[in-house]
Amino acid sequence: MKTTILYLILTLVGLRLAAQDLNARVQVLSPKISGSNKRIFKTLETAMKDFLNGRKWSADPILAQERIDCNFVLNITNWDGSSNFSGELQVQSSRPVYSSTYSSTLLNINDKDVDFIYNEGQTIDYTDQSFQSNLSSIMAFYAYIIVGLDYDTFSLYGGSPYFANAQTVITNAQTGSYRGWKAFDGNINRYWLAENLNNKVYAPLRSFLYDYHRNGLDIMADNAVKGRKEISSILPTLQQVDRQRVGAMLPLVFYTAKSDELVSLYSKADPQERLQAMNILLQADPANGNKYQTLQK
Repeated sequence: MKTTILYLILTLVGLRLAAQDLNARVQVLSPKISGSNKRIFKTLETAMKDFLNGRKWSADPILAQERIDCNFVLNITNWDGSSNFSGELQVQSSRPVYSSTYSSTLLNINDKDVDFIYNEGQTIDYTDQSFQSNLSSIMAFYAYIIVGLDYDTFSLYGGSPYFANAQTVITNAQTGSYRGWKAFDGNINRYWLAENLNNKVYAPLRSFLYDYHRNGLDIMADNAVKGRKEISSILPTLQQVDRQRVGAMLPLVFYTAKSDELVSLYSKADPQERLQAMNILLQADPANGNKYQTLQK
């Protein structure tokens, strides 16, 4: 009997671990908040971590070693001393590269529109059916974006279901009065990120993400020259991505995550390949031109 009970407990623990998709590290910072009693920030940090790591975000079973590494750093800039908070949220995620110890950044975004209500000890509730709270919706939104980007790099357009889930979060949040969820809140916000990821206009950029990782980075550990040549063959795709369109946020997110990596990747290429890559990147992403110009040295 005891053996049976022990087996059931171990099975349930195993299922609980398998249900977790994210390996989220969470920090709540409050350097601008005066006062010595900041216990609520620590409980908030724990609640956010439990929320992100304790839920099932993907449709597939995920082993513990396959969980997606990500960071959520919430910088509290205003607090009324009770339950009203404002701040900025830095969200980063990465995926491992096959046969190496290197992790490639997929997302590195700073969300400046983070206002929410939280009471110490409160359980953070969320459902895909309706808007529960701004804090849970923001975290759910980025959880789906993180999972979607990860899936997109392992299978062509594999992240589509999760970007659709992120769009559902956007739709539900329209009933609230918080910033960041609506088209008219600016060109750089959660609304436009979800819109771009679900818009066929940006399908070439998502296709590039897949080829770049699976047919490029993932084979570079075994054959760096071949992997880089595969990336060079698809690099002109970046010139086709429209950055002038209203709400063109996805290209900005892409280059924020990838510009340094692209420079590092081509810094080891032969001079001709390096200069060809530089010219393409300068045209596709002029905002980071100073970085790319180092490739001509």
